This record gives sequence, C-alpha cells and structure tokens, in this order.
Amino acid sequence: MAGGAKAHYDRIEAFSETDFTEDLKAMAVPVLLLHGEDDLVVPIANSAHKAIRLLRDGTLKTYPNLSHGLFATHAEVINPDLLTFAPA
Repeated sequence: MAGGAKAHYDRIEAFSETDFTEDLKAMAVPVLLLHGEDDLVVPIANSAHKAIRLLRDGTLKTYPNLSHGLFATHAEVINPDLLTFAPA
C-alpha cells in the first residue's frame, strides 16, 4: 500500500459515496463481476449483489473464503475465469 494517508482517505470517500447506478444501467456490453464472499472492505451485499441487478448482461462470479484484493492474492483462481469470459 504505497501512497499518502490523504490519498488513501480520499479514495475511500470516492468509492463509498459515488453512485454508479446510471452507469451500470447504461452498459450495453457483457460484464463479468468477480467478488470475494469474505470481502470486508467492499461487502458483497452492498456492491456486487446490487450491481448485478442493474446490468443488462452481467455475470456474477463469487469466491468463497476470498476477500478484497483477490486479483493479487489468488490470480491462479481468478485468471481462468477471466480467460473463460473473454478468451484471448
């Protein structure tokens, strides 16, 4: 976690108070949402479960026992799902 204290504080405000409802409704491409079920930073009930209902063509993939930062900590689990969704 490199960065200043003010920047880290400001990002929390940005991601917790920005309403992306209309942006999600407007998306016209397939979207894959990946979320750890044990994410305490951005709880799944307050984010992914709400977001998936707003997307026209969304797929939600959840990961039991994984938390925030799962892309960095469990790339070997996440990458196959990414490649299945959007093959190279």
